[in-house]
Amino acid sequence: MSDAISTIRNIGPATEAAFHRAGIHTAEALRDMGADAAYAALLRSGERAHFIAYYVLVMGLQGRPWNDCTGDEKAALRRRFDALKAAHSGTRGLAGIEAILDEIGVVAPQAADAANAGSQG
Repeated sequence: MSDAISTIRNIGPATEAAFHRAGIHTAEALRDMGADAAYAALLRSGERAHFIAYYVLVMGLQGRPWNDCTGDEKAALRRRFDALKAAHSGTRGLAGIEAILDEIGVVAPQAADAANAGSQG
């Protein structure tokens, strides 16, 4: 039997549910993907980018408390997070099926513009 995602340190039921919506269903699958790929999957599924959520995930996958990292290590994590967020913003703020439809030119411009206006704030 596979372990639930919430068996990973720092990850509770709400985060586990978000990973399920992103198509990640087991702790093993999450560990195999690694923090960056798993967080990118969350962003693609429509989750909002949040540094603390990313940071907690990284620490949890290392078996460390969420607040165990400081200084240069935390700064390096921030750079990784910013890169993930920037890569996701290439979808013009759209997520899920809307991002896919936009990529192939199917989303109406006003839908993309509305998504951008909401992500600018």
